Amino acid sequence: MSKDAPALRQRAEALASTLPALQVAAERIALTISQGVHGRRRVGQGETFWQFRPYHTGDAAQRIDWRQSAKRERLFVRETEWAAAQSVWLWRDGSASMRWRSREIWPEKLERADLLTLALGALLVRGGERIALLGSGRRPATGHAALNRIAVQLLRPGAPDASMPRREPLPRHAHAIFIGDFLSPLEKVESMVRGLAAEGVTGHILQVLDPAEEALPFAGRVEFEGMEGEGKVLLSRVESLRGDYVTRMTQHMQGIADIARAVGWSCVRHRTDQPPQAVLLALYLRLADRFSRTDLGAA
Repeated sequence: MSKDAPALRQRAEALASTLPALQVAAERIALTISQGVHGRRRVGQGETFWQFRPYHTGDAAQRIDWRQSAKRERLFVRETEWAAAQSVWLWRDGSASMRWRSREIWPEKLERADLLTLALGALLVRGGERIALLGSGRRPATGHAALNRIAVQLLRPGAPDASMPRREPLPRHAHAIFIGDFLSPLEKVESMVRGLAAEGVTGHILQVLDPAEEALPFAGRVEFEGMEGEGKVLLSRVESLRGDYVTRMTQHMQGIADIARAVGWSCVRHRTDQPPQAVLLALYLRLADRFSRTDLGAA
């Protein structure tokens, strides 16, 4: 037996114990949100029944539902739902900087990012969309099998851990959602965003931050250590730097939003001390609006 086998088995057992709880939490959040959001259904070509409506002059005779009309002694037309599922690629930052939290009562950024990714995937599946994990090499698919596959890919040992998504060709008019702290230099973020936008990809950025990363609440003598090999620095009076830090951090966050806005993408921010439902609802509504525009453009 390999000397690494016990460690690998331990990681596998940890994965097996975490996966169901994470999926249950994600599904619960998705259900809560979907119950409060009207669907993006609209009349069009499809097989799923939507509604009956009174016959209007100009409607094709073959659209009349004679059984329903006979019940009400008036002509009624049977309308079906527009069936145009969208393909959505999901990506979350799995780098070392995501494995941090400033207080034990809050989740690590990675833990929250995994939850947001799966909850958003569950919402999309409920809406009939196709989903896939960017970088997995798999084509988008629908149903809970696709969601389960993404959950396993996110949590298994050796999952993607890059701080920025690796470039890969996506179909024109594809939708991609990027979840991470986006603390990389703005020029790297801009290169990624502009490259995908030039290929016709519609993107949405969800920036996940720990509260301390926004406010630098520490005081006194503190040693900071970079989680991605940046080294250590010892500061004697951290509070004296708070003003400059907050200014630069605010500029960085605004820079991310400006980069997204410049190419027509959306950008929302989430802190790990806040419940995930609000930001998921905001992002899902933006997605639904963009999907509707795509459907109209394709009709």
